[in-house]
Amino acid sequence: MRTNLFRNTIAMAGGIALLTLINGCNAKAEKEGGKKERPVAIATFKLKKDKLATALQLPGELSAYQQVDLYAKISSFIKTLKVDIGSQVNKGQLLMTLEAPETNSQLAAAQSRLKSQEALYTASKANYERLFETSKTPGTISKNDLDQAIARRNSDFAQFEAAKAAHKEIAAIRDYLEIRAPFSGIITARNVNLGAYVGPSGKGSEFPLLTLQEQKNLRLAISIPELYTGYLKEGDEVTFTVKSMPDQVFSAKVKRLSGALDLRLRSEKIEMDVPNTSKRLLPGMVAEVHIPLPASVSTFVVPKKTLLETAEGIFVLKNQNNEVVKVAVKKGRETDDRVEIFGDLKTDDQLVSSPSEEMQSGQLIQP
Repeated sequence: MRTNLFRNTIAMAGGIALLTLINGCNAKAEKEGGKKERPVAIATFKLKKDKLATALQLPGELSAYQQVDLYAKISSFIKTLKVDIGSQVNKGQLLMTLEAPETNSQLAAAQSRLKSQEALYTASKANYERLFETSKTPGTISKNDLDQAIARRNSDFAQFEAAKAAHKEIAAIRDYLEIRAPFSGIITARNVNLGAYVGPSGKGSEFPLLTLQEQKNLRLAISIPELYTGYLKEGDEVTFTVKSMPDQVFSAKVKRLSGALDLRLRSEKIEMDVPNTSKRLLPGMVAEVHIPLPASVSTFVVPKKTLLETAEGIFVLKNQNNEVVKVAVKKGRETDDRVEIFGDLKTDDQLVSSPSEEMQSGQLIQP
């Protein structure tokens, strides 16, 4: 009886073990079957090339076409002042005169030395010429006397030339006592009054005597970011507005390109000439510049929602044999809803219309 009970117990234990093994195999099979992905239906589109024309808004600054700060060349006093702030002047016009009594004394001394040296040279020259004529009669003048006369004449001539140069130098310095306009324009600053002491250094020279600007033409300067430097060339037209006349649109043409990037801002400085005969625009105004960027070549253009921007970079998701493939791209010009992209792409590639970070490379999709 005990033997039968023992056999029944063993049979029951074996049955339980067999059932456990069968259930485990079935669970494993079910588990492995659950790992099989099913393709997810995803909206895609075919990549095409297009020309994307955009515009760029940048701040700019208006400045005078020419500007000069006028200083005193020599220490002196303001004798006459013929202009004031806002005075319109022409090239070469006398703006002010300075007074330096010691310069007048130096000029008088230079003139006296010049006349003295001229007289000495005239005498030595006449003496040499007389001796030379006399020496034509043999035995009348020794060769030594004639040589000394020649040397004396040459020495006095050198002294005479030096006196002329010194006189010319003093006269040129005296000309600096008259301040004249180097070009036509308008006086925009005056920092002196009659009788004020001015000089090339020290007190009286901290500020310029006058500031002259040419305002019939202005310069408009902007800094183009590195990304857009290839889109502007000489002769292109831009438009701009200023805060004082927001409803007035002005135009200008690109005239000068620096041809190099500023190392600090990574941008290229560009200048435009702005006609300003009406003088409504003033130097120093800040302008809001509208720069059209026409498309010259076709590029890949996609809706902005096609881009997947992550911490690792910017990507698009491409369908390759019904699997997701991540492709790194760089952005170009943008509009409100479209953007240029550059990367390892070709025409007619299928891109996911609205990617998300949950989508991973290798995921099965049904376009």
